[in-house]
Amino acid sequence: MEQVIQFAQQNWDDIFALVTGVLFLIFEVKQKNFMWIICIFSSSVTAYVFFTEKLYAQMALNLYYLFTAFWGIWSWARDSRKLKASVSSSGKSAPTVHLTRLTNKVILISVISFIVVAPVVWRILVWLGDANPIMDAIVFTISIIATIWLVKSYLQQWLAWMVGDIVLTAMCIVQGMPVMAALYIFYTLSAIYGYFHWKKRGVYV
Repeated sequence: MEQVIQFAQQNWDDIFALVTGVLFLIFEVKQKNFMWIICIFSSSVTAYVFFTEKLYAQMALNLYYLFTAFWGIWSWARDSRKLKASVSSSGKSAPTVHLTRLTNKVILISVISFIVVAPVVWRILVWLGDANPIMDAIVFTISIIATIWLVKSYLQQWLAWMVGDIVLTAMCIVQGMPVMAALYIFYTLSAIYGYFHWKKRGVYV
C-alpha cells in the first residue's frame, strides 16, 4: 500500500492526465460540450508532463488543445442549436450527434498541410533537443489537423485520431512513460468505438 501511495505521489501529474483524459473521451464520444471544459484542465497538466519528458511538440500540442477548447465550446453549442431546430421542424426523435460533411477540399488542404508542416516541426524539434523528434513531429501535425476536424464535427476525425494515438502510444512506450502509454491505448480503442457511434447516431447539419 505504501508503494502505491508513493507511486501516486511521484506520478500525480501522469495519473491526473490519465483520469481527465478518460473523462474527456467519454464526453467526446457522447458529444457533450462539457468535454471542452475537461480539456482545459487535462491539457494544462498533460502539457507539463510532456515538458518534463522533453517532448516539446506534445507540450505545445496540449497548449494548442487548451486554447482550441474555447473555440470548440462555441462551435459545438452553435451546431447543437442547429440540430435541435432541425429536429423540431421535422418532428423526428432527437439524435445525439451533429455532423458536418468532410469535403475533398478540406482533405486536400489537410494532406498538403501535413506534408509541409511535419518536416518543419521535425527540424525545430531536433534543434530544441527533443527526445523523439520524428514521432513527436508526426503526432503533433496529425493532432493539429484532427483537432480542427473534431471542432468541425467531421466523422472522419476519429480516423485521424486512431493514427495519431497509435504513434503516440508507441512513442510513450519508447520513452518509458507507461501511464501515458496506457492512456493513449485507451484513446485508440475509444476512437474506434467513437467512429461507429458517431456514424450510427449522427445527423448532418
